[in-house]
Amino acid sequence: MPDKATIRERIEKLREEIRYHEYRYYVLDSPEISDAEFDQLMRELEKLEEEYPELRTPDSPTQRVGGEPLDAFEKIEHSVPMLSLSNAFNEGELRDFVERVYRLAGRRDLDFLVEHKIDGLTAVLRYEEGVLTLAATRGNGIVGEVVTENIRTIRSVPLRLPEPLTMEVRGEVYISKRDFQRINEERLEQGEEPFANPRNAAAGSVRQLDPRVAASRSLSMQVYDLVNLEGREIRTDREALELLQSLGFKVNWYRSCRNVDELIEVCNEWTIKRDDLLFEIDGLVIKVNDLALREQMGTTAKSPRWAIAYKFPAQQKTSIVKDIVITVGRTGALTPTAILEPVHIAGSTISRATLHNEDEIRRKDVRIGDHVLVQKAGDVIPEIVKVIKEKRDGSEQVFQMPERCPVCGAEAIREEGEAVIRCSNVAGCPAQLREGILHFISRDAMNIEGVGPALVDQLLEKGLLKDYADLYALKEEDLLPLERMGKKSAANVLRAIEASKDRPLHNLIFALGIRHVGAGVARVLAGAYKSIDELARVSREDLEAIDEIGPAIAGSIVNFFREERNLRVIEKLRGHGVKMSAEGEGEAAALLEGIAGKRFVFTGTLQNFTRTEASEKVLAAGGKVSSAVSKNTDYLVAGEGGGSKLDKARELGVTILTEEEFLELFK
Repeated sequence: MPDKATIRERIEKLREEIRYHEYRYYVLDSPEISDAEFDQLMRELEKLEEEYPELRTPDSPTQRVGGEPLDAFEKIEHSVPMLSLSNAFNEGELRDFVERVYRLAGRRDLDFLVEHKIDGLTAVLRYEEGVLTLAATRGNGIVGEVVTENIRTIRSVPLRLPEPLTMEVRGEVYISKRDFQRINEERLEQGEEPFANPRNAAAGSVRQLDPRVAASRSLSMQVYDLVNLEGREIRTDREALELLQSLGFKVNWYRSCRNVDELIEVCNEWTIKRDDLLFEIDGLVIKVNDLALREQMGTTAKSPRWAIAYKFPAQQKTSIVKDIVITVGRTGALTPTAILEPVHIAGSTISRATLHNEDEIRRKDVRIGDHVLVQKAGDVIPEIVKVIKEKRDGSEQVFQMPERCPVCGAEAIREEGEAVIRCSNVAGCPAQLREGILHFISRDAMNIEGVGPALVDQLLEKGLLKDYADLYALKEEDLLPLERMGKKSAANVLRAIEASKDRPLHNLIFALGIRHVGAGVARVLAGAYKSIDELARVSREDLEAIDEIGPAIAGSIVNFFREERNLRVIEKLRGHGVKMSAEGEGEAAALLEGIAGKRFVFTGTLQNFTRTEASEKVLAAGGKVSSAVSKNTDYLVAGEGGGSKLDKARELGVTILTEEEFLELFK
């Protein structure tokens, strides 16, 4: 009988062989052995690990599908926020982007990388000392869901790297067209609804609570970004992709371009060739190659200034405008929407398309009864491209925007310089009140679970809500008479409302519904001001001094806090115990002045916490975290074994902190 050392050696050899053949098959699409031979290797490894369970490790190929079903997904905050990309829909917008990049860079001799924009689900993978330890969805870009067990089922994702690197990798999880067709055929055979498109199938598979379901879906993943790499300096995106490829990842297709004409040529080429791929892409991503230059260019509150998504011309179908209706939003905007004869486009059925505003209706000359060409802008948002006027027979009706709000009857006003017509009854319009409350309870705002549109409608109908602050005055006796509301449901609603009182400051700022202030800007504001009271006193000039905030946002914030009715609602919230400051959010409230807006980079091994924990500490205090040292870096925090980043920081004169000095900032 062989000894334990011999068994261990055989197990390691089998794992190494299996990893190699998985790479050949799932990454390179170039297998060297038959499926039967691969299965034989896997069976031998499984048998040995069953006989010697103490030699089984989490990164073994046998453990790709082994976890028990989960009750729910754990939430996790990303160490570096995952921003969205701005879009370019035509050659002119692409040229505008390149010119903006040239201005920001101060030169025109730049290198761009073009990549496929895979239509799937974005995920981030974390490796510690070369072993996959965590995988998460993008979520809202700040907080995602932990889906490690499901990502482990993807054969193109290495469970162990050939080098003991600590880093994070971002990529796109997707299902091939062939597997998508197979999965839908199986679902139809089983009497289940088919998935609408491959993206929905991939997203639904990654978010399965049972990893065995995810494993059955033949998921793939291609990676496109490397962040938080420790112990090695990467200067360009191309270097990062080459490193990822050498580590065994399936890397997204990419090509270098030196100018806008080359970029346009590649975009036109793939507009034609997109259907030749085995998976869906909805555009191309264009990025500046130089990582230090990216740091210099920075980001807006929503997207990086050094990258853009070129979206392919959308699929188009003809339909008929059956009606045009007006909806009233939380800011009073009267938005016309075309009700269409249902038509199937890019994997979904379209029956409505926004017409945006009065000018858009006039420009396109859309009439009720018209035959129209419909597409999904960016393959996502339904829109009317043009009217097919040749099919008019004289029965079509010209649409007139209402002079009064269709909900409350107040005068509808179009302010000078604006394209939008708004209801003038800001304080009393039921539609604005309803939409404002729905915004307040939404996930990125106060995240009050169990309170949805149906319940809000009933509360408004009963006169229990005059503004969103009245949610905190609700009692059990108010809820019990409502439809589908028992004692347990009422208790759950009241518990969720109570829990929302302690939401972070940025959630409250977003929840207030200030025009132009999205979730990203709210987080920036919470990093710069430690309370609602402080934000209410700030001047327009001080706001505009913040990188991510321009004149329109600054003006909107100042005007919001000048309105007496808004201040009254804020005082009602305060009276109900809603937290109005960053107090209790780590040390953020006490440290904003010294850390907010400062850019930190970490290198080496820290003793008191991981690099991710240190990054989260900085972010919670309103600071910024980067993976590379540049002239815009304020502090380099150097642990044991700091290498090239340390040299670069000295060269640029960046302030270098020991771990002890870093901790002093938080005292």
